[in-house]
Amino acid sequence: MCRNFHLVLLTFQFVLGFLILSCVQADHPKKPNPIVMGAIYNLSGSQADLDVPSSRGARMAIEDANREGGVLGRPLRLVLENGESNPAVVEKKTADMLNRFPTMSVMMGLSDTDMVLAAAPVAAANQRLFLTSGATSPRLPAQIPKYLFLSCFGDNVQAAAGAEWAYRDLGARTVSILFNTDKSYTRLLQGYFQISFKQRGGKVLSVKGYKPDDLIQAIQSLRKADFIFLSAADPCEALKLVRLLRKAGFSTPILGGDGFDSEDVWQKHPDINNVFFTTHAYLGPDNGDPKVVAFRKAYSEAYQGNMPDAFAALGYDTVRLLMMAISEAGSSDPAKVLDALAGIREFEGVTGMMGYTPDSRIPRKSVTILQIEGGKRKLVRQLLPERVPPP
Repeated sequence: MCRNFHLVLLTFQFVLGFLILSCVQADHPKKPNPIVMGAIYNLSGSQADLDVPSSRGARMAIEDANREGGVLGRPLRLVLENGESNPAVVEKKTADMLNRFPTMSVMMGLSDTDMVLAAAPVAAANQRLFLTSGATSPRLPAQIPKYLFLSCFGDNVQAAAGAEWAYRDLGARTVSILFNTDKSYTRLLQGYFQISFKQRGGKVLSVKGYKPDDLIQAIQSLRKADFIFLSAADPCEALKLVRLLRKAGFSTPILGGDGFDSEDVWQKHPDINNVFFTTHAYLGPDNGDPKVVAFRKAYSEAYQGNMPDAFAALGYDTVRLLMMAISEAGSSDPAKVLDALAGIREFEGVTGMMGYTPDSRIPRKSVTILQIEGGKRKLVRQLLPERVPPP
């Protein structure tokens, strides 16, 4: 009798414990697994001036999304690696990320063509979408079929916009070109610029290539013209060459591409004037666009003492664009997200409206032209060029 009583008591305790555990689990349901996004940016080395702001924008987008509940009811996780401005490191760390996170949905990042050519093939080999936030070569989609998309315009577009503006608004009819021979970006940009300026009726008086460690000889052999087109790899290189050109007696306007774009580099040099460049957006304090105002405020609060440039906004927009693709796909499955991204026709970002056509993985976007005067960036105009050279 006593033994039966103890058996009943043990059974009752087991059932009671099971019910309590079930209630606890019901009150604290299992958290959904995060959607993993891989990002690679050069947080050190020569590309850091472009990639650090972009990586900050990407992190802001992730934090904003998670405060709003994530995507598909799941939080987002950004796995961010430093490529160290070294293509070999970029390639290795891309592969490492995919090995460590086999459920990774998408990959993004980078602002340089050669860096993307190190990362995107690895992503493609693993059947992962790679969306570059800042690399602008229009040849990239053909070099990495199916899996590589741009969230920015191509170099042929910004070169055509710069040539059109210089010929029509600046009234320039002759140009001398100075470009970095080591980078795909700088070689392609100056090539597209030559084509576009000549199509307008302009004349190219001289074209000189330079190595970053041997600048003087190229500058000395440059002919005087109505303006100089300078295809530099990054803002620090652009600043150095602008100074050398002025010292050599070239007082004419200098026009460059989005490799000039930096808030910090130019504002430290109030003696710099008569310099212009094409870029992705203007984020100055006099831009009243509500999206830009909100982004400037959030960025300056998140990164005290720093104001955003176009690359910061590109990083932010790239994450938001990927979030839209995941939402449209209704899944974080890489293949479904890839298809959904290709189908996006209208996305309104901080850098403007963008979308993809069925035959292009480069969005159609307007080009912004900025002026550096007294070390400060000023908006000149925005335009879509009338004629664009083929990739």
